[in-house]
Amino acid sequence: METKRILAELDQEIERLQRARDLLSGLGSDGRGRRGGRRNLSPAARKRIADAQKTRWAKWKRTHKG
Repeated sequence: METKRILAELDQEIERLQRARDLLSGLGSDGRGRRGGRRNLSPAARKRIADAQKTRWAKWKRTHKG
């Protein structure tokens, strides 16, 4: 009987740790948190980001002429 009690306590501890990990990683009780995966951007979104970055670099280069 001692073994069954130990296993039950271990299962409870594992469940507690998994809940704590989920909370820390942003996975709430609704089960919809992010877990590291890459985001998929549309080609239009990538172009907007690239264009904005080019604009920022151009502005920086204008103000920091060497």
